[in-house]
Amino acid sequence: MVTLLTVSIVLLVGIILMPFYRVVVGPTVFDRLLAIGAMGAKIIGLIVLFGLLYDRVDMFIDIALAYAVLNFIAGIAVAKYFHKPSERRSRDA
Repeated sequence: MVTLLTVSIVLLVGIILMPFYRVVVGPTVFDRLLAIGAMGAKIIGLIVLFGLLYDRVDMFIDIALAYAVLNFIAGIAVAKYFHKPSERRSRDA
């Protein structure tokens, strides 16, 4: 069981690194934001896998839920920060 979890964790870390390319090279801020959100979603799974590995799933689920909420709030905050209010005014007119 430990071997299966270890292999799963290594594969998930590899999958997490794929959107990292978009974070570094992304043509727009919103591409980078989307890639960070994708990485955050995969990191939640990684946290749960660590909980299974250490036989403390209850504690790691709480950590994963807190991380998910912070990831969601951070994504909305950054999107709101980079939103251009002039686009909304021209659309309403």
